[in-house]
Amino acid sequence: MNPPVHTLHQGTLPLLISIPHGGEILPEAYARRMTHAAQAVADTDWHLPRLYAFARAMGVSVLQANYSRYVIDLNRPSTGESLYPGQTTTGLCPLETFRGEPLYTDGRGPDAQETADRVATYWQPYHQALRQELDRLRARHGKVLLWEAHSIASQLPRLFDGELPGLNLGTFDGAASDPALAAAAVAAAQAGPHSWVLNGRFKGGYITRHYGQPGQGVHAVQLEMAQCLYMDESAPYAYREDRAAQVLPTLEAMVRATLGAL
Repeated sequence: MNPPVHTLHQGTLPLLISIPHGGEILPEAYARRMTHAAQAVADTDWHLPRLYAFARAMGVSVLQANYSRYVIDLNRPSTGESLYPGQTTTGLCPLETFRGEPLYTDGRGPDAQETADRVATYWQPYHQALRQELDRLRARHGKVLLWEAHSIASQLPRLFDGELPGLNLGTFDGAASDPALAAAAVAAAQAGPHSWVLNGRFKGGYITRHYGQPGQGVHAVQLEMAQCLYMDESAPYAYREDRAAQVLPTLEAMVRATLGAL
């Protein structure tokens, strides 16, 4: 029996934290065609359920993917178009790691039929659960905050120059949430010791852009954290209690302030 596509913890507050890139599972049918680089799943958003454990304790809903982004990227449109035209990025069913290493031994990856099968098997169930939980919380509270939780290595020359700021907030240039929510998140970030940016290299992926509809009562904010703030960025990608202890007060303050602004 295959593991479920996602895990959902239902809370009571008008906040859903989505973790679409935290999964590590590579089904054997895919893994045997994939390279050693792929099987290391290095581009996972490591340890985010642990980092956001405080939110579950608050009464927040948390939806997390269980399968690797190398199977399918849940934060890309199911039709496959690029969210950042002209910039290097990875696609719906990636062919390369963030560092440009091939994921498939034959260099080709899934064909159109297999891609469609992956959309039906993994992408659609995650988004159905996401929509249903947003609808449930909005029906209960009138409006809801969707917090897109991500993390990434702080230095990836193929994707961006130099070192990434520690806290990268995105609201799709203000279209995905009321400005007051972004202002609250920024104020909490400013009060902490880490560098931050709003709508920089990471403005928000498909989930932020698609579901963030302030006029319909759904406000979406993405946070892309530099992984060096809470973990080792090289294998085996260990969680670092000492580093996490430095960033967790700011992270919790950001979540609480943004929810308060809702």
